[in-house]
Amino acid sequence: MDAVVSRISSRRRLHAHACPIRDVLDRIGDAWSLLTLFTLEPGPLRFNELRRRVDGISQRMLSVTLRQLERDGLVSRTVTPTKPPQVEYALTELGQSLMVPVGALAAWASAKQPLIQRHRAAYDQAAEENPDDPSL
Repeated sequence: MDAVVSRISSRRRLHAHACPIRDVLDRIGDAWSLLTLFTLEPGPLRFNELRRRVDGISQRMLSVTLRQLERDGLVSRTVTPTKPPQVEYALTELGQSLMVPVGALAAWASAKQPLIQRHRAAYDQAAEENPDDPSL
């Protein structure tokens, strides 16, 4: 009985607000964080260069994303006191360490994408052919 209670408690913790997995996925699972991190992986960039390289991101959204990544310690912001001031963003050591598992996930996604697309197509076709089937 204790083992069952322990498993249930463990599952509930996965869904709790303070769950480490949820906390990290909330940060990197948004639309722009991973793209920003991948763009910074080769080295530091100034804001406008970063914005040009992250296709489709607005200036406001890049600012918000960088602030969130900086708050979590994944990105550093360095201001050079020139006229006008230059601001450069770089991955921190913590951010670089995140790129290892994220890189593995990206490799898996690239390798498995064709298979996932085939499964989606088969599922969608079955759902279209059987619109009244509640299991689809």
